[in-house]
Amino acid sequence: MWRNRQVALILPTYKEKKSIASVISKFDAMGFIDDIVVVDNNAEKGTREEVAKTRARVVAERKQGYGNAIRKGIMSTKAPLVIIAEPDGSFDGKDVVKLLAYSDDFDMVFGSRTHLPLVQKGSDMRLYKRLGDVFLGRIITWLFLGPPLTDVGCTLRITSIKAWKKIESECKSEDGIFATEWLAVAAKNRIRFIEIPINYKARVGKSLFVEKPYTKGTVWGIRKFYCILKVWLYGILNKKLYE
Repeated sequence: MWRNRQVALILPTYKEKKSIASVISKFDAMGFIDDIVVVDNNAEKGTREEVAKTRARVVAERKQGYGNAIRKGIMSTKAPLVIIAEPDGSFDGKDVVKLLAYSDDFDMVFGSRTHLPLVQKGSDMRLYKRLGDVFLGRIITWLFLGPPLTDVGCTLRITSIKAWKKIESECKSEDGIFATEWLAVAAKNRIRFIEIPINYKARVGKSLFVEKPYTKGTVWGIRKFYCILKVWLYGILNKKLYE
């Protein structure tokens, strides 16, 4: 509970069996979260047993993809404040306090993993990735004349359900591009938001980007740029995405 408003935590899971119970416990230990929703997105065997060690509940989303899992999670809670995070151990539960504090003044609060003093050794924030996110963040700021941004792919964020309802029809990407699309669509629709620095740690287990990280990173960077440009053009034309 925060300021008499219930708070939900959404955790999409696929290959985080080794870390998910610990992550849930650390976020829960902060004492502000009322509803913890784990979205089973075709998770590896044994994940549900790990979640059962906590007070979190599980909902299933069989259609593969980060975007599909997050939308399912948001639809599965009645809490007016929703925190999105990852169950891989890369985020710090104590940053919940930062998100909630800023939610008093903003409808959405996005985390940023690009602030070096908070980027821990072993994290996935390589130099090329950091430079790319900072560059794309500035593009969003320039195109939409919005708040300063330094990270277009951070998946630690908080939104009010009221604000989410204003943009959900334009956030339909199924995979990880969903995180960037959400940010660009929020800027397009003049949602009141801010970006704040958060802790970023090494994940538990192998990342899907370990093999050919530069090649995959370049492809993702191009896709993110295209997504941002598309949202901006639709804004210029005063049209909604996916009409």
